[in-house]
Amino acid sequence: MQSYFMISEMKVQFRHILWLLLLVIFSDALSAQNNTNSPYTRYGYGALADPISSNSRAMGGMGIGLRDRYHVNIANPASYTAMDSLTFLFDGGVTLQNTNVSDGTYKLNAKNTSVNYFAMQFRLGKHTAMSIGMNPYSNVGYSLSQVYDDPTVADNYSSLTFSGDGGLHQLYAGLGINFVKNLSIGANFSYIWGDITHQAVQAFPRNSYALAITNTENVDVRSFKYDFGLQYVHRINSRNSVVIGAVFAPKQKLHNDAYEVTALGVDGSVSEAVTARDTTMTCEIPTTVGFGATYVYDERFTVGFDVLYQQWSKVNFMNGKDLFCDRAKISIGAEYLPALYGSGFLNHVKYRAGAYYSLPYYKLEGSRAAKEYGVSVGVGMPVARSNSIINVSGQFIRLQGQGASSLSENVFQVTVGLTFNETWFFKRKVN
Repeated sequence: MQSYFMISEMKVQFRHILWLLLLVIFSDALSAQNNTNSPYTRYGYGALADPISSNSRAMGGMGIGLRDRYHVNIANPASYTAMDSLTFLFDGGVTLQNTNVSDGTYKLNAKNTSVNYFAMQFRLGKHTAMSIGMNPYSNVGYSLSQVYDDPTVADNYSSLTFSGDGGLHQLYAGLGINFVKNLSIGANFSYIWGDITHQAVQAFPRNSYALAITNTENVDVRSFKYDFGLQYVHRINSRNSVVIGAVFAPKQKLHNDAYEVTALGVDGSVSEAVTARDTTMTCEIPTTVGFGATYVYDERFTVGFDVLYQQWSKVNFMNGKDLFCDRAKISIGAEYLPALYGSGFLNHVKYRAGAYYSLPYYKLEGSRAAKEYGVSVGVGMPVARSNSIINVSGQFIRLQGQGASSLSENVFQVTVGLTFNETWFFKRKVN
């Protein structure tokens, strides 16, 4: 009997070590990633990454009103209290992405692989639960070129290249409290960091000196942010319930260091820094409000929607004002589980589908630059002899440029997520 418990304890310790290793791997991969090749990331902080888990991604990104004891839901910290008191959750996801960019004449194809997020969640007490994790806030990655050539004028040839990379990441610690029956509140406190570089190079290769003028802007963010959430569960009867959720994050100023350099290059080397400036610029993130609701039947069927609004038109970025449009997004999604009990693998697979429509914050020449929509499907497959789940989803995203010469993007994503669901916190009894 004693040797049996020693083996059991060794297995538990091995799992702990495995999860710690996964935590290190995910954190290194996430902080170093750049998972976009979108020209639209030239604007502001780049492509925004909504805080959604791999199961929510298959449901159109819906999550504000979602309560699922088997997954971490970072979209609403109030959802942390949905888990039971004996469970430890570790959740993470990886996405493979193929992007096609077109202006109606020319096309560009790019492929990326990225770690989306990782998160762990556990109970602190009967009415409280905690989550710790890391996820991206935004991603920047693009390279665009324009060529100007007048054959009637000697040496009248030039090129203009725009490029950028970087992004912001956030490490969060969140707490959910179920202080009143059926009502939970929560908050995430995040450390947000990263740097974003935008560069423009104008070159005159036919000039006798091969001149090039390079302008580089960089902002390095090290700051804190916080957001809040609540969820209320209305139980109609033993099988039917409705969950109503809301989230809020205030407008916040980000502490940063920035510089701007304009340099003159001759014959391929920099000969003179025309201007150089180091400073702290005003960089802000907007007020965010969101509302969501789900209907749940017998823990086997869930359907719901989210509405999210961000007031980007009121924020400053690198001392610039009125650079963005307000962002809005509506998501709908559903999940179906054939059976709670019984045999048969397919009866315990969770089938998911969803869609969303969004107005991004990109602004070009005083008007909204693009509209966006996406559709998704996916499954959650149970792992044999375990409560863990493998989540697989596919998503198509269309970013439609507004205007005759605007760029449009078609994005295909495949996301694989793994949720470790293990029983940790229980007392062993030995007779």
